[in-house]
Amino acid sequence: NLRIMFPMVSGVAELRAARKALDDVRADLEREGVPLRATIPVGIMIELPSAALIADRLAKECDFFSIGTNDLIQYTIGIDRQNKDVAYLYKPLHLAVLRLLKQICDAGRAAGIPVSMCGEMAGEPVNALVLIGLGVSELSMNGPSIPFVKRIVRAARAADGRALLERLLSLTVADDIEREVRAEME
Repeated sequence: NLRIMFPMVSGVAELRAARKALDDVRADLEREGVPLRATIPVGIMIELPSAALIADRLAKECDFFSIGTNDLIQYTIGIDRQNKDVAYLYKPLHLAVLRLLKQICDAGRAAGIPVSMCGEMAGEPVNALVLIGLGVSELSMNGPSIPFVKRIVRAARAADGRALLERLLSLTVADDIEREVRAEME
């Protein structure tokens, strides 16, 4: 069930270069008689705002996306969540982050490729309905988060997630967005 994912892709030229290197290795293995699957899905980890902003172009050249929220959030709002002096400014539900996530998910949907998510945002139960509204198809998280997120996903309706997302995108301040999400989740 092999899939190959390239991390930290910032643009189409990088993805093409990585795919060429992969094709070269495949050709070498075929020359050596190593048995290979006919096709191996190739995707990218979207961790950089530059990739998020051109997700529509990248989606045409790969088989899946995985959103790396920890880095994407950090690079988007310029806050190191590990730095105790500014960690309070780290806001996964910042409007800029939500807009980038929507753009990535919309691009994946338009291209017919799945969009998964990993990182702390994926494992926060309070975010589950937002992620459903975005259309994220898979979530990767730490084991202890699974039962809580699973319970919310099972109880949620996609239409409710989309309606919540629409309301969130009309807000401006991250604290207001967080309050709206918490109120909905309660």
